[in-house]
Amino acid sequence: MIRFEAVAKRHPGADRPAVADLDLTVAAGTTCALIGPSGCGKSTTLRMVNRLVAPDAGRVTVAGRDVADLDPIVLRRGIGYVLQGVGLFPHKNVAENVATVPGLLGWKRGRIVARVDEMLDLVGLDPARYRNRRPAELSGGQRQRVGVARALAADPAILLMDEPFGAVDPVTRDRLQEEIGAILRRLHKTVILVTHDIGEALRMGDTVALMRDGHLVQVGTPERLLAAPADDFVETFLGGMRALRRLDRLRVHERVSAESASPPLPAIAPEASLREALDRMLATGATRLAAGSGTLTLEAVRDAARLPDGSA
Repeated sequence: MIRFEAVAKRHPGADRPAVADLDLTVAAGTTCALIGPSGCGKSTTLRMVNRLVAPDAGRVTVAGRDVADLDPIVLRRGIGYVLQGVGLFPHKNVAENVATVPGLLGWKRGRIVARVDEMLDLVGLDPARYRNRRPAELSGGQRQRVGVARALAADPAILLMDEPFGAVDPVTRDRLQEEIGAILRRLHKTVILVTHDIGEALRMGDTVALMRDGHLVQVGTPERLLAAPADDFVETFLGGMRALRRLDRLRVHERVSAESASPPLPAIAPEASLREALDRMLATGATRLAAGSGTLTLEAVRDAARLPDGSA
C-alpha cells in the first residue's frame, strides 16, 4: 500500500504549490491513474514515492514505512520505474538493459539470464530474436515493452509509470495499454500511473485520481467518475463522451439476459466491452446479439450507458 498523508510541495520560485494537502491511498495490488491538466502536480506526486522529490510537509508511506526514513538507493531498487521515452541504455543490448537491477542486486548470472528471457516472454518479445538487439534497432512499442520488462525484472512490489506510452503511435498505445494493464493485474503489482490521456486512465486504472492546481479534485473507480463527476471541472475534463467511455469499461456478460438466442443472431464474445457490442450492432443492424448462452439487447446497452441523472 502507498499512502500520501497531508502531503505538500512547492518548487523554488513557484507562485503556488505543486501539490497541496494531498491525501490519497493506493491499495496493494491495484493501479491508481493520476490525471489532470499539465502542471497539476501529478508527476511531482509520483516522484515523491521513490524520493526523487521530497515533500515540504506531510509524509509518503510504502507498506506503512515513511519513505523519508528509508535509504533512497535501497528504496529505488525495490520500485520499478517506467517513463516516457523509456530511457534504455543505448550502448547496451536488450538483455543487458533488462538485467540492470538484478545485476545491481548481485543475482547470479544463470538466474539473471533466465529472468531476462522470462520478462521478454512476459511482454511479448521473443528472447531469441530480441535479447541481443540494441534499442536503436527496436520500434517505439518494442522499446516500451523492454522498458516494462526492465522495470519488472527484479519483481518489485511497486511500479511507477510516468506517461509511459506517450511517445508511441495511437494504435500501438491502445494495444500496450491493454496488454501491459493485463500483465500488471495478473502480477498484482501496486502501480501509480501518471497520464494526460483520460482513455488510458479509465482503461488501466482500478482507481482514477483527478488533480487540478496541486489539489485532488476527485478519486474513485472509473465507473464512479463517469457516472457521478464531483463538479463541472471533472465533467468537462471527462469530455462529452462519458456514456461511450462508460461502455468501454463494462463487459457484455454483465448485461446478458437468459433469453434464448434464436433465431440465429450475430455473436459477440461475453468478455467483450459493451462499446464493442454497440459497434457490432451498428455494423450488422441487429438489436440483439448472441453472447455465450444468452442474449444482449440494444436496450440493455442503452441502460448501461445511461447516467444517473438520466443523461447519456
